[in-house]
Amino acid sequence: MPTRKKSVSGELALIARIKALAGVHSNSRVRLGIGDDCAILRPPSGHELLVTTDFSLEGRHFRRAWHPAASIGHRALARGLSDIASMGGRPLAAFLSLALPRAVARNAHWLDGFLKGLLALAAETKTPLAGGDTSEAPDADIFADIVLVGSAPTGKALTRSGARPGDNIFCTGALGGAAAELAALSKSPARFRRATAADDHPHLFPQPRLAVGAALLRRKLATACIDISDGLSTDLSHLCEASGVAAELDAALLPAHPLTAALQPAQQMTAILHGGEDYELLFTARPNAKIPRSLSGIPITRIGRIVPARKSRPRMTIVAEGTRFELQPHGWEHLK
Repeated sequence: MPTRKKSVSGELALIARIKALAGVHSNSRVRLGIGDDCAILRPPSGHELLVTTDFSLEGRHFRRAWHPAASIGHRALARGLSDIASMGGRPLAAFLSLALPRAVARNAHWLDGFLKGLLALAAETKTPLAGGDTSEAPDADIFADIVLVGSAPTGKALTRSGARPGDNIFCTGALGGAAAELAALSKSPARFRRATAADDHPHLFPQPRLAVGAALLRRKLATACIDISDGLSTDLSHLCEASGVAAELDAALLPAHPLTAALQPAQQMTAILHGGEDYELLFTARPNAKIPRSLSGIPITRIGRIVPARKSRPRMTIVAEGTRFELQPHGWEHLK
């Protein structure tokens, strides 16, 4: 006899389910969480607030036919946490707004999977879910919006604008894995239906580099920092523009994720340079800075250097087999 799907009926029942799964958070950072008109946060003394927001849109950032519900929830939170990491901050609280089609809102199995994926990452990163909003979606697609509030010591947050000529360019982890996994996912979604965060799934379950960002700030190692969400080429161009500098990459130094080995050579370099959603950190450091080979267990690789910006040369170049090429930002850009 087929098992009936658990059902959630109505907005109040939906909120109650979210609250039950999230638990009631009251600690040194969140004095009042889910259940009132506003949350009440207590930022640490001597710190200022970091605030970021990220949409997760069905058909744009995920597809229910491809992505397990837990992956969708995990990714929704990971994107904002990566922004906090890039500024060397620590998360204080998350706020989730969900617009769900009625059939999805009543499907407790999907909703529980989504929330468990989100809340598992929240627990791992000590990020309490402190509130949000719910609504019925206007069509058949799911919309999720995460607001992340974090903190950093006053005046010390890492930004994109501190790079100077002579600085070295570094990145954490490996590049291109998310794009390679997305390519495999698009061809065979069934292979990934049982994927979990316990395995290395750079697209389905990206890991925000919070500990690395905090270490870069605490040890005063980075002069500028940004997370690689739209692709190395695009995010490096953002850093260069904010700092008023140019950059030169060495293709031989770029750390390729093992999953890119399944791609053709040209596709591999495209994934490394332009593939988005790696959520690694891209940062610069003074030439005399002693950058360790790893921070918090994550490898650190020097991939290039910052040079003066000049009208006579491109904003970004890449050296491959002794030849210098202009590097254009061909990562992800909405509305383009």
